[in-house]
Amino acid sequence: MNTAPPVPLLLVQGDEELLASRAITAAVEAARATDPGADVREYEAGALAAGEVAEMLSPSLFGGRRVLVIRSGQDARKDLIAALLAYAKNPDPEVSLIVAHLGGAKGKALADGLRSAGATVVPAAKLKGDRERIAFVRDEFRRNGGRCDEAAAAALLASVGNDLREIAAACSQLLADTDGKITEAVVARYYKGRAEVSGFTVADAAMIGDVPAALEALRWALHVGVDPVPIADAIADGVRTVAKVASAGRGNPYQMASSLGMPAWKIQRAQERARGWTPEGLVDAMRAAADCNAAVKGGAEDRGYALEQAVFAVAAARRGGGR
Repeated sequence: MNTAPPVPLLLVQGDEELLASRAITAAVEAARATDPGADVREYEAGALAAGEVAEMLSPSLFGGRRVLVIRSGQDARKDLIAALLAYAKNPDPEVSLIVAHLGGAKGKALADGLRSAGATVVPAAKLKGDRERIAFVRDEFRRNGGRCDEAAAAALLASVGNDLREIAAACSQLLADTDGKITEAVVARYYKGRAEVSGFTVADAAMIGDVPAALEALRWALHVGVDPVPIADAIADGVRTVAKVASAGRGNPYQMASSLGMPAWKIQRAQERARGWTPEGLVDAMRAAADCNAAVKGGAEDRGYALEQAVFAVAAARRGGGR
């Protein structure tokens, strides 16, 4: 992250640990860039007394910049909130007060009060959905001098999952081990074995009617310990996506992206998967996917068997709808 000048009041608000940690680190680095000898202190709000804060925020006899990081601001007691908001009305320019807050209703008075006092706010909420996570992946590469298209970002997510720290670590590793130009082929080659056993691989094979490939991927995934739930979710998502794209008719994926709420690469892939499907076949496939989800998430005795039956049913729906 580029080091920006330090600000007197900073509110880092959100429950995504990686984003919050990065924002705090950047603020501390900004203070140290201004004054390498800055006095940096960190505390948990729940264990901090109002009197301690007053002492830390009072003018220093020896001068120099001070940085006070208060984590878990939502746990602050009323007297601490009152002390912080009173200080925020007239902050010391030589002090950087950084408050991390999870958001939500708990301790809302502190977050709202800091906003009203003019604090700089850095959002750090958990990313929602594939589009935000894909954007995060692409930005990770871009910020560090690399390049990554949407399909490659999606392939990386399919390989490493949705944990932001794991995603960031994977991006860093790929940048270190490649020339920085990240394509879907690069991700598949680098994560060979992990990507091959994802639920999306099972779903893709089932949607084109390739039962042997779908069953091989499924059995290998279960063998290496992939949880059945995301596999069932991937099958359901594959069917829903094809149905949604097919119902929208033919068109340019980039022009359809906004109206469908999907990235263009996903629409293009769904258009390819939609060949050979009829509306009746897709209805049957959605019913099979729903039955599979109910069995897998409802504690079926043999969840692997439920997934295998879903593969057969989806492929049969495609064949039956094609006649």
